[in-house]
Amino acid sequence: MKGFLPRTLHPGLQIMMLLVLMVAGACVGYAIIFGLAQAVFGLSLPEVQKVMLYPASYPQGWSLLMMAQGVLLFTACAGGALALAWSLGYSWAEYFNPRRLGAGWWLLAAAVLILVIVPFMSSLIAWNAGAHFPGSLHDFEVWARASEDRAQVLTKFLTRLNSTGRLLVAVLVIAVVPAVGEEPGVSGRDSEKPGALAVAARGRVGGRGPVQRHSHAVFGFVPRFVLGLVLGYLYLWSGNILVSMAAHFTQNAFRLLVVYLSQRGLFGWGFDPDATDALPWTLAVPSALLSAGLLYFLYQRMTAPAAPTAMLTLSHHGVDVRRGEPLA
Repeated sequence: MKGFLPRTLHPGLQIMMLLVLMVAGACVGYAIIFGLAQAVFGLSLPEVQKVMLYPASYPQGWSLLMMAQGVLLFTACAGGALALAWSLGYSWAEYFNPRRLGAGWWLLAAAVLILVIVPFMSSLIAWNAGAHFPGSLHDFEVWARASEDRAQVLTKFLTRLNSTGRLLVAVLVIAVVPAVGEEPGVSGRDSEKPGALAVAARGRVGGRGPVQRHSHAVFGFVPRFVLGLVLGYLYLWSGNILVSMAAHFTQNAFRLLVVYLSQRGLFGWGFDPDATDALPWTLAVPSALLSAGLLYFLYQRMTAPAAPTAMLTLSHHGVDVRRGEPLA
C-alpha cells in the first residue's frame, strides 16, 4: 500500500500531521454527536449546546455527555492515528504492532504494574494539587484553581454511577474507548525510531481520574505525565500496542470500580476516590520500589532478543543440528 506521505517523514512532522488529522477527526466527531443527539434524544443544535453546558439540569445530560465523550475520543484520537498510518502507506497492523506480542503474560504484567503504582501516584497527585505559583503568577493560579473546581463538578456528575447499567456504560466510554482510541494516537511504527520523542509525546495520561484528564493541565500535569511515560515505555519496549492498551484500560477501569464501590457504601471507612490526599508513606514507598522493580523486569524481558530456534536436518552423516532464525 502506498500513501501520499513518505515513510521517511521526520517524526516531528509526523506529530504535527497527527495533530492536524486529530482536529479533522474531532470535527467529524462533533458532526456525529449532533446527528446522534437529534436522532436519539430529539434535540436541536441549540438544545444540544445547552445540555452540554448545563448537563445536570437536563434528564438526558449524563447520557449525552457520555456519548459525546466516547465519540469524540474515538474519532479524534483513533481516527487521526489510523488516518496517519494510511497516509504513510502502512497497514494498521504493521504500523501499530511492529513486533509480535512476545508473550500473553505481558498484558497481565502491564495491568499489575498499573495497580501496584497507585499508592505512589497518590503522592504525586497530592504534591501537584498543592503546588503554588510565584506571586507574579497569582492571577493565573486563581484562574487555574477555579477551572479545576469547575472540572471537579463535571467529574462528579459524570461519575455518578448509581446503577450497574451506568457502570457498564462508563467502563465502555471511559475505559475501553480511551484505551483503544488514545493509544494509537501516541503510538506507531515510526515512533520507535526517535524513542525519547515518542515517549515524551505519550506523557499525558493519568491524573486523578479518566474523566478529568482534559481539565488537569496544571494541577494534575505531573502525575499524568509520569503515568504517560510508563505507558509510553511499555509500548516502546514491547513494540506492541496491546500492552499499553491493557495498562491504560486497567488504570481507568480500576478507578471507575473504586468510585462505584465507594458510592454504594462498600468502603465503610470513608474512602474518597476523588480526594487528592496521599496514601500513607507505608504504602507509597513500597509501591515506588515495587513499580521500579516491575519496570526493570519488564524492560529486561521485553527487550531481550528472541532465542534462536534449532533446525534439524537429515543428511548421509545423520542428524545435523543448525541454529535457525528467531521465531519472533
